[in-house]
Amino acid sequence: MALNPIKTCVLGVGLAGLTFHVPFVLALPELFTLTAVLERNPQTPGGKVHQRFGVTTKIYRTIEEVVNDSEIELVIVGTPNDTHYPLAKAALEAGKHVLVDKPVTETVKEANELAAIAKAKGLVLYGYQNRRWDSDHLALKRLLALPSSSPLSLGNLLEFESHYDRYRSGIRASWKDSAGSVYDLGSHLLDQALKLFGRPARITAFIQNIRGVTKPEVDDIFTIYLHYNPGTPFSNQFTVLLRSHILSVKSPQLRYAVRGTKGMFTKYGLDTQEEQLKAMPSVSAILEPDYGQEPESIYGVIENIADDGVTINKTIWPSDAPGQYIGLFKNLAGAIRNNEELEVKWAETTQVIEMIELAYKSSAEGRTLEVSKL
Repeated sequence: MALNPIKTCVLGVGLAGLTFHVPFVLALPELFTLTAVLERNPQTPGGKVHQRFGVTTKIYRTIEEVVNDSEIELVIVGTPNDTHYPLAKAALEAGKHVLVDKPVTETVKEANELAAIAKAKGLVLYGYQNRRWDSDHLALKRLLALPSSSPLSLGNLLEFESHYDRYRSGIRASWKDSAGSVYDLGSHLLDQALKLFGRPARITAFIQNIRGVTKPEVDDIFTIYLHYNPGTPFSNQFTVLLRSHILSVKSPQLRYAVRGTKGMFTKYGLDTQEEQLKAMPSVSAILEPDYGQEPESIYGVIENIADDGVTINKTIWPSDAPGQYIGLFKNLAGAIRNNEELEVKWAETTQVIEMIELAYKSSAEGRTLEVSKL
């Protein structure tokens, strides 16, 4: 059944808006119409969207103009972190559906308040956790879904290590360098881990500003441990290690190191979508077969212990399913028009914020914290 395109306004035309939101709205004209953008200080008559994509749309300079436009059905919030809550709240109160970039809010209290408004008004409130559709993450999920009888099975997992490392000695001309790496990259790592393994029993975090090039309280590296008791989700104790280091001299960078009772999975390199989205001449490239395809040079490797308990067999594990952020937008449209189930539930994104708050507290107090049961 064909859907009426959802009239959409994207708030913010920086990296998030121009790379992760506007291209997909434009690439799916059967699902969305780009009705407007919020651009505070456009430097050209058509603004950044026209400059980048050759598309003409309404340009608003204030959130008041956006929420007073009765045409707009969906608001996508792609602005600095500290504006997510007030902008999303204003949109919801005006009766608009809302997609909020990560981190959805800065506190659990704010996230819960937005959820209450959306529920009361019967609106879709969706957290933008696009990294669930990364090619490497899809490959990992396929591996973890293998039956224990498979010769490539890792067995019961003992330790799951997930990284977003990079080498960057200076700061960028971006608000992200004042937001902190836990809220920025930690939001992705925590979301993936919580979705895969559920709620941990305890959390331990080490969060620092190692470069000293921003305010001391703005972190640029972190290590977060999630501790799982036996039986949740494996019969043995299980640990998740999430790490981001800003001064990691490595190419390609480590992405996953997963240790199990029968084998280990190691993966280097990142999903290609962000770089493709930045460079593509036309949004139609999103629909091409090579979009999101990972080069074979960074496919993962499985190492399994043989029956003799000594020999290690190595197998290339391909990322044969391309990265597909477009899946998030298709699900969003289906939720708005057909009441489809959200693939990223607001409660899940709220739990990410809860873990971030606990991580900062753990690091500040130098201790492991209990995570309350739901």
